[in-house]
Amino acid sequence: MIHIALHFIIPLLIALVFYRGQWRSAVMIMIATMLVDADHLLADPIYDPHRCSIGFHPLHTWPAIVIYVGLFLVPLIMSRRQAGDNLKVAMRMSHLIGLGLLIHMILDGLDCLM
Repeated sequence: MIHIALHFIIPLLIALVFYRGQWRSAVMIMIATMLVDADHLLADPIYDPHRCSIGFHPLHTWPAIVIYVGLFLVPLIMSRRQAGDNLKVAMRMSHLIGLGLLIHMILDGLDCLM
C-alpha cells in the first residue's frame, strides 16, 4: 500500500519544490502517467506483489525507459532555443510526462530490490 501512495506523494513533492508556480498542473500530469500500469492488464495474474515490473511488462522495459528519458531530457535541451508558445507548452508537457514516467519506473524498480 505504501508503494501506491508513493506514486502520488513523490510527484506532489517534486511539483511543489521544482514547479511551484504551476504545481497543480505539474502534479496532475505526473500522476496521469500512472496509466502506464495499463500494461499490467496483459499479465496473468494482473497483480502479483512478488513480481518485478521492470523488464516484465511491455511499458516497463528498458527500451521504453530510454524513451521516457528522452521525453524528460529533450525539452530541457530544446528549451535553450527560441520557440513559440505552442512549442513551449508541448515541451513542458513532454518534460513532465517523461518525469512522471521516470518517477514511476524508479519506484517500481525499488520493488525489484526487495
